[in-house]
Amino acid sequence: MEPLEDTGTAAPADSADAAATGGWRGWARVAADLVFPPSCVHCGDLVEASPLRMVCVACVPLLVRVEPPCCPCCGHPFFGEASGERLCVHCEGLRPEFGEGRTAVLFRGPARSLVHTLKYRQGLHVLGDMAKIVAANPHVADFLRGAVLVPVPLHGRKERERGYNQASEYVQALVSALGGATRCAAVLARVIDTQTQTSLDRAQRQANLKNAFALAPGVGINPELRYVLIDDVFTTGSTLNACAAVLRRAGALKVDVCTFGHG
Repeated sequence: MEPLEDTGTAAPADSADAAATGGWRGWARVAADLVFPPSCVHCGDLVEASPLRMVCVACVPLLVRVEPPCCPCCGHPFFGEASGERLCVHCEGLRPEFGEGRTAVLFRGPARSLVHTLKYRQGLHVLGDMAKIVAANPHVADFLRGAVLVPVPLHGRKERERGYNQASEYVQALVSALGGATRCAAVLARVIDTQTQTSLDRAQRQANLKNAFALAPGVGINPELRYVLIDDVFTTGSTLNACAAVLRRAGALKVDVCTFGHG
C-alpha cells in the first residue's frame, strides 16, 4: 500500500489524449481548463501540472493506492506481515456470495472527495480521474480486464432524483479506461426502495436489503462469463453480497466484486 504519486501520463499528454478521444467536446474541455483551471475537489486550489484533472498536485500523494497483501474478500490492505488466506475484520461474519474482491484506494482524503463529488454534487466530471486511478493500479486493473462489469443498481426513484446511477457511470468510465474485452452489463435491478444504509450496521443492512435486488427484465446470465460487481465504496459488503446472491441464483458461476474505495 502506497501513496498514488504517479498515475500515468503527465497533464499535457493526458489533455491531448482526452481531446483526441473526446472529439470537439474533448478539445473544448482542454481549452476551458487552460483558461479557467479547475479547482481541486479536495482542497479547492487550482489544478495545474497535475496528472489528474480534478485533484491538485499537492493532493495526489494523499491518494493511497491499495496493493497486496490485502484481504481476498474485500481488498482492504493488511498492515504489516500477512501470511495465508485470511479475511480482514471488515469481512468477519459476511459469508460472501462472491469469490474475490479488490479495491483501488483507501476511502479517505481526495478519494472520499472524488466519490462525494460524484454522488452528491452532480460531479460526473470526476469520472475520468477515478477511472485513471484504477487503471494505474495493476492489482485492480488486471483483475477487471476482460470481465463483465456489473454496476450496483439504484432504485428508479433515487436514480430519477439524482439524474444518474453513479455506479453505472463509473463502470462506463472504467470500460473506456481499461479497454480490451472489458464490457458493461446492467443485468440487475433494484426492485425495493430501501431506506438509506448510512447509519445501519451489517445486520441491519442485510435485513434492509432482503429481496431488494433482482435480475433486470429480459436479462439472461451466461455461466461461462466472469461477472464483477462494481460499486463506489466497500463499507460492510452487504449491498455487494446481496447483488452477488442474485447473480448466483441466476446461474453465474464466477462472481467477484470491486470498489473504487474502501473504508
